[in-house]
Amino acid sequence: MTDAPVRIRPEIAALPPYKQGTQAGPGAFKLSSNENPFDPLPGVLEAVQSATALNRYPDATAGRLRERLADRFGVTLDEVHIGAGSVSILAQLILAAAGPGDEVLYAWRSFEAYPGLVLIAGATPVQVPLGEGARHDLDAMAAAVTERTRVVIVCSPNNPTGPIVGHDEFEAFLAKIPSDVLVILDEAYAEFVTDPNAVDGLRVLGGEGHPNVVVLRTFSKAFGLAALRVGYAIGHPRILDAARSTAIPLSVTAHAEVAALASLDAERELLERVSVIAERRDALVAGLRGLGWAVPYAQGNFVWLPAGSESLEIAEKFVAGGLVVRPFAGDGIRISVGEHESVDKVLGIAASVVGSLPEGHPGRGLA
Repeated sequence: MTDAPVRIRPEIAALPPYKQGTQAGPGAFKLSSNENPFDPLPGVLEAVQSATALNRYPDATAGRLRERLADRFGVTLDEVHIGAGSVSILAQLILAAAGPGDEVLYAWRSFEAYPGLVLIAGATPVQVPLGEGARHDLDAMAAAVTERTRVVIVCSPNNPTGPIVGHDEFEAFLAKIPSDVLVILDEAYAEFVTDPNAVDGLRVLGGEGHPNVVVLRTFSKAFGLAALRVGYAIGHPRILDAARSTAIPLSVTAHAEVAALASLDAERELLERVSVIAERRDALVAGLRGLGWAVPYAQGNFVWLPAGSESLEIAEKFVAGGLVVRPFAGDGIRISVGEHESVDKVLGIAASVVGSLPEGHPGRGLA
């Protein structure tokens, strides 16, 4: 950023801004942002419309939502923290725990915000390549921990590739991590998981000996509140106090809080919708594998095409067919599970391009 009128930190000047999934035009399906294709849950719009005191600041602690979540998960009020999306809490935790000279460790490829959040904190990002099946290589991650490591992030299901981390392997992993290193379990897609062996952050925290683990979840995905930005963390009160100290005050709006509370009231409808999306995801995975794509084991509300160097080119074919997807240059394409009508279109375009992949390409499986 040589043309900036003031001095900017070099690492920030070189950091590209977060890139949101491309918006869809008329008649196209937006499958680029892992959004919930269903409308808000019953009662949510009414609750938001009733929050009319726009001249007043919201409750800075989101106290009613904290109380509701504390009761829901059997923890104390101080063990719950609310933020403007789980990613904002992630930023707060990294700022609280890591700075210049420190390291923050995570798998790669994983959530694209991780590297930027670490650099903003002044810390050093350490990326550990995913293992076979586009899964976290927890042994390699544990081996990469040094005396400079302050934070380790584990994303399950992993965004954008889809596989989960198993409960037993996560427990074994924690046994290898120093007890004074913060471990963040990012479970933004937890509600979509159907694998009984998957790690469950609340089960981990319910055990003994893991006060260094903080679990992140969100209302953006399964609850369909992406536009309102509200997420939460469950963890040790002193760790969450540190996150609260780095938070931008009053960033969770009153509308977000009342919408989250109303969404929790509609749990039966939520579970029905989540079940539909999970079934749609499984059908999409089976269909893509049947076409010859080497699709990883998906447990979020999205699937991953390991398109490699052809990712941008193939993504353009999806766009031309009315499907806006999320390419990651050189790695692959993430496709959100959207409306029912989009599934056949995804499979049709995927079928038209898989045959063009060269032999030995990582995207080719056994048809």
